Amino acid sequence: MTNCNHSQWQPSHDYRPLEQSSEKRTWAVVVLTGLTMIAEIVSGYLFNSMALLADGWHMASHMVAIGMSAVAYAFARRHVHDRRFAFGTWKIEVLAGFASALVLVMVALLMIGESLLRFWVPARIGFNEALWVAALGLVVNLLSAWLLRDQPHQHAHHDHDHDHDHDHDQNSGKDLNRHAAFIHVLTDALTSVAAIIALLGGKYFGWGWLDPLMGIVGAIIILMWARGLLRDTTKALLDREMDDPLVQQVRERLECVPDTELVDLHLWRVGRAQYSCIFSVVTHQPYSADHYKAQLAGFAKLVHVTAEVNRCGERAQVDY
Repeated sequence: MTNCNHSQWQPSHDYRPLEQSSEKRTWAVVVLTGLTMIAEIVSGYLFNSMALLADGWHMASHMVAIGMSAVAYAFARRHVHDRRFAFGTWKIEVLAGFASALVLVMVALLMIGESLLRFWVPARIGFNEALWVAALGLVVNLLSAWLLRDQPHQHAHHDHDHDHDHDHDQNSGKDLNRHAAFIHVLTDALTSVAAIIALLGGKYFGWGWLDPLMGIVGAIIILMWARGLLRDTTKALLDREMDDPLVQQVRERLECVPDTELVDLHLWRVGRAQYSCIFSVVTHQPYSADHYKAQLAGFAKLVHVTAEVNRCGERAQVDY
């Protein structure tokens, strides 16, 4: 057998973006959240404020979830060349986003339980001290949200032939791990705003019932955000991508080849906006697998294509 450079035929399965800004920003948010959490818990004990203590421990749960997102980035980057991951390590980040969504659900349920309890057993609140710390928490959360916001380039690359489907699938290209951390800090900001409104109402109007009511409202909004995040992450984890517009576009492109019947097609996401595709066709013509793969060359999102060509009376030709 003649010498051949096999490396040129081996596809790369690293579908994660080269930039590491999301990882660095997430770690920065972990530090900010941790410092604010310590300040709120210490202030809660010093000023005998149950509101600050509750918000501090609530922020602690978010720090754990955001820290999990940061660890997922590091783990995925460390094992990016590990061949045991068949299609790269991108789904590690998605799994972290799914776990974060579950944490959000638990936090929301705890908030509802605590709020209902406070309707019957009101807690005495040090309004002035709590207002200052709640305002500090809001500033930190807004800064954290700014750090974790969508970057302009994250949605800048699309297939020119398929821009009209961008609105159909807004999550294509989205960093679900970073998005999970972003939702966590948004929920913290929401609870800080709710706490400030409730504290002002209690201080100036004596509306003690406003505090638990705002807690329930905030928890319901958190559950709505968590539901969307669970939907997006489970879709990627379970490879439920066959309703993606790209599937129909691939089908139409292959069936445009004369005397060709598409008998099997599988498409699933292996990166934020990258897909793997396996298809099988039947034809009477002497078309090669490369011929069919060339028909899909215009789909930039397809990064790993396997083709099987079946001819009547012949064995199938498979090309990876």
